[in-house]
This record gives sequence, C-alpha cells and structure tokens, in this order.
Amino acid sequence: MTLEIGIDIGGTFTDAVCREADGSFRLLKVASTPDDPSRAVGTALERLLPGGAAGVVRFLHGTTVATNAILEGKAAKVGLITTAGFADVLELGRMTRAANYDLVFGPQTPVEVVPAERRLEVAERIGPDGAELVPLDEAGVAAAARALAGQGVQAVAICFLFAFLNPAHERRAREIVAATLPGIAISLSSEVDPAIREYERSCATVFDAALKPVLDAYLGRIEAMLAARGVPAPLQVMHSRGGLLGAAAARAKPIRLTLSGPSAAAIGAASVLREAGCAEGISIDIGGTSADIAVIAGGAPVLRHDGSVGRTPVRVPTADVLAIAAGGGSIAWLDAAGGLHVGPQSAGADPGPACYRRGGTAPTVLDASVVLGLVDPARFAGGTMPLDREAAARAIRDAVAAPLGLGVEEAAIAIHRITNAALAEAVRRMTVGRGTDPRELPLVPAGGGGGLHAAAIAEELGMTRLVVPIAPGVLAATGLLEAPLEHDATLGFFRATELIPEAELRAAITALTASCTAALARDGAAPEETEITAAASFLGQGHTLDVTIQPGSATPAADIRAAFIAAHHAAYGHTRDAPVRLVALRVVQRARPRGVALIASQGAAGAGTLRRAWLGEAGFATARIARNLSPGENLAGPAILETIDSTLLVPPFWRLTAAATHLLMERLPA
Repeated sequence: MTLEIGIDIGGTFTDAVCREADGSFRLLKVASTPDDPSRAVGTALERLLPGGAAGVVRFLHGTTVATNAILEGKAAKVGLITTAGFADVLELGRMTRAANYDLVFGPQTPVEVVPAERRLEVAERIGPDGAELVPLDEAGVAAAARALAGQGVQAVAICFLFAFLNPAHERRAREIVAATLPGIAISLSSEVDPAIREYERSCATVFDAALKPVLDAYLGRIEAMLAARGVPAPLQVMHSRGGLLGAAAARAKPIRLTLSGPSAAAIGAASVLREAGCAEGISIDIGGTSADIAVIAGGAPVLRHDGSVGRTPVRVPTADVLAIAAGGGSIAWLDAAGGLHVGPQSAGADPGPACYRRGGTAPTVLDASVVLGLVDPARFAGGTMPLDREAAARAIRDAVAAPLGLGVEEAAIAIHRITNAALAEAVRRMTVGRGTDPRELPLVPAGGGGGLHAAAIAEELGMTRLVVPIAPGVLAATGLLEAPLEHDATLGFFRATELIPEAELRAAITALTASCTAALARDGAAPEETEITAAASFLGQGHTLDVTIQPGSATPAADIRAAFIAAHHAAYGHTRDAPVRLVALRVVQRARPRGVALIASQGAAGAGTLRRAWLGEAGFATARIARNLSPGENLAGPAILETIDSTLLVPPFWRLTAAATHLLMERLPA
C-alpha cells in the first residue's frame, strides 16, 4: 500500500489529505497551534496514520512559518556586512511610501530587522563589469564578524556591490565569517538574488539569513516527528513559485518559502479549472485568518518576480497572490466614531471566535455566519468541533449591536456585507485593476469560508460562473500532491545581448542546468521539464521583462533579444530598435508527480432538511440543506450545501450542478 500525504498550515486550521493507492482520499482539519505549528502536524499525522506509516511514499508540506516570522518580528537576529559606503541602502530604500494617504505611518523599509548598529561596512569593490577595483579587506570582514557576534546575532547577511556579476568577494567573506563564528547562518546576495537593484537584493538577502535559524529548527522538528512515527518518505516543502523542495534545499534558501501555502491553493484551483474545461479563472481561498486571491491563466497560476511580505519587497519568483486580512476569524470592531470595521485583527486559532467556546469574546465573521444561519453549529468541521450560537450572538450584541442600536441579526448582516465588500474589492484589484474583465472568468471559492462569500462576490462583480472543488476546505493540501518537484538556478548579467558571445551564454545555460539536475538528483528525481527564462530590458531602462527561450538553442542571445522586443510590444504597444540588456538568466527544472489530485464526489445528497438563513440581498428565507451531490444532480437556490470541510451558499437565481470532481454554480436569469 502506498500513501501520499499533504499537510498545509493555516492561521486557524491545519488541513491534511491522504491519497490512497486506489486514488481515494481521506480528509482532515485540525486546529492550528500558533505557538509551534509543528504540533498540529503531529496531531494530523496521528489521526491520518493510526495503523502505522510504513506505506507513506510522499510527505508534502505547505507552511506560513517563513511569512509569519517576518510579519511578527520572530525571525532570527541578523547582521549585515556590506561594501564601504553602502550601509544605509536598507534605510534609504526607494524613497517611496507604501500608503500615500496615511497620516501616520511607520518605517517604510526593514530597518527594524537590521538597525544601523548591525549594518557594518568593509572595504572592497567590484565594478559594473565584474572586475575587481578594490581588494577585499579580509581583516575587516573578521572584525565585522566579531563585532556582530558581540551584539548577539544569529545570522549574517553579506551583500556587496555588483557581487551578482562576480561573487568572489562574497564567497571569501563567507569563509572568513564561518571561520570566525562557527555554525552561524550565512546568506550571500549572489546566491539569494543575483540581479541588479541594491535595495531589493539587500532585502532578500537579509530576510533569507534571518529565516535560516527559524526554518532550520522548524523543519528539524517536522523531520524528527516523521522519523519518530516511522514515516519513510522524505520531507518536501512547497516554495513560493508552486514547486516542491527537499528539506535540505529549503534550509539552504528559506526566502523561497515566503508564500508557500497560498501557492499550493492556487495549484489546486488551476487543477479544478482545467478539469472543468477552463484555462483561466480567479481563485479565492478564504481561511480563518486571511483570504488569498490568485490569478489562473493558461491552466496554471500566474507567476511574478516582485513579491513582497508586508511592506518589504522580497524578490523571489512567486505565484501572483493577493492576501488580505478577511477570514472567518477576522474581528468586527467599532472605531472612535462608531464606524464598523472587520479585521485586520484576527481571533486566530487560540482563543478563536466566540462560538469556539475557548475564551474568545470578540465577534468575528464566523460568529456572524452562525447567527445568520449560514453555518450549522452542530456540523462545523464535519461535526468534530461543535459551535455555540449563543456565545456568538452575545459577542455580536455586546461589541457591535448594542453600541450601534441594532438587532443582533442586523449587526451580523453588517459584518458580512463589509467582509463581502472587502473580498470583492480584492478580486477587482486582481482583475479590473489589471485590465481584465472579471465577468469573463469563473471564480473558484476555496478554504472553509470561500463558499459562504463566493456568490456575493460574484454578484458584485457581474460574474456568472463558480467552479467549486468537491473539498474546497482542503484545496491547498490537495494542491501539494499535484505540485512538481522543482529547482531553479540563476546567474546575473549586466550586458547587452549583442556583446555576449553565443558560446558564453550556451555555457552559462549548461552550467545552470547541471546545477538544477544535481539538486533534483539529491531529492531523488530526474528532470522531466526544463524552462529557461531571461530578465531583460532596453539599455537605459530600469525595469525588466521576463522572456522564455527554448532549451538547446544555438543562438540564445539572439533569441532573448527577439523575445524581449516581442514582449515589450505586447506589454506597452510599442518597441524600438535599441540594444537589449540581459539582466539575469534562470533555468528551472521540474519532475512532475503521477496523475492529478482531484477529490471525487462522495455520493448522493440524501434527504434534505430546511433552515432559516440569510441569503444576501434576498434577505432571510428558508433554504434547503444538502450534504452531497451525485454527478449530474442539480441543486437550485435558495439552498446550502454542507460538506465535511466547508459550506456553500446557493442564493436564489443560482443553480448548482455536480460533476465527478467539481461543482458548477451558474447564475440564472432573474
């Protein structure tokens, strides 16, 4: 017997799926443990593998540990060693404000991560052609390392000017720091982000170093847990661009894990859309703490290379995901003027919403859903976690309804409307804000709360189709099973393609490809796909476009130039006959898993019940309650479909049709 397990950690729930050898699935949701997320993984394993773990051939993990460590200030204490004269790059940033109209705003750059006293300079200089201008002051590097040790740093970032063209000084500095401070975590900018733009490269390197001790300890706990339970499969972790890494590779460059979980959900949504015959769409994964909106195009999540965590740029390839603080645990509150807000504060997993009966007293979106009859308190999380409607109503009455002079249900409706408006605006930003008409696209609701808000979002944006996974609450965990094992390697350039010999580029591609192949081999796989991309710009331009060239090309420089000119015309409507500068070359290799990871329908709905519920603009009405639908079966609104991991609201004038691996929900003419 072979088992494949995917476990994704969210802010409120940890989701797990186990695929059996026959393709069937077991699903599980357990409460997350924010003090140590690995404990929830252990709980999930105990429930999934009561009979032993000998048959586990794949163990895949998506985690928010890296992102949370940055956002919550829990990363390791880090110091920076940089070129003389450049210690303030991290403080100067781009001289821009993250929010133009905030009257009160905090630091716009990550100065709190590396304050001035931990940013030290050494004499050295590499020129813009990669030639050494000033030799490395090796004694200065050792002195800087000792000074940082005196301040108690746990990690050191090394970022020298133009090191992406010639990393010799950074590599020698690493040797000196490692000899001076044995065992300390070290990150080099030439390995983390080998490309132009000092500020972005410094940010990525500093955060990579700060995450190394955190991720090393966390992944070590997971590996120890797997060993203790006799799991023979190696730990593989989802990285930001939607592939899997072995634990050793994840430790070596943890900055790649900053959008691990949202990328997995986007992969799952893309799989469901392909099965429904749709190459494009928008997914919205609403969990307990946040909502993640992703763009699907060409049957796969759209990638971007200029991601961010909080207000800080983290330049690593990542799925194009917009995260907002609007989840089931988002807290409703009143400002000093009596205005109602929802989020960004969250009740999280502990104590959680008031209806959890764990000591939480603040009203949340989930409390409002319970009061409005949208969520059955007795069947939440498959009946494993009964909710308290009276506690939910009391929290809403005390914090919102009474101060505003509203009834409890009126206040709960207001909470839902504010949440729906925030979610619709986020989808609008990812579509209308980028020149795409959302009315042309299907919406994929995921997460435990996606189905509660999907119809309202669609109505607001004029969308008429929803493609709903059979088990939307564990879509991120399911997406892990479909993700490829993937490694990439990057080399920085700063020259016009016309001045780069074709033989030099072919040799660079060969070396990068060999690096990826070796990395895949260490994770026990052979490459099945090779993708070669280049970041390029016209000379004199500060920003780049990414273009793809064919593996094995005899003329990669000419191919890059031609592809860039075509991409520039497509993006901006014009082009010019000017030299094209190659900024960076990247090779990606993948080994894909067998088949697809789609959970099939669990059977017929059976005898339906009735419940009074708030159905959006239609107000309160009696809705039919269904548990499951067989392929080909229809369910017309007003209705509510309750599954083990989520709840789907089907308002009036909407109809749900079941297929084998998804549900199609369509807006009917009024």
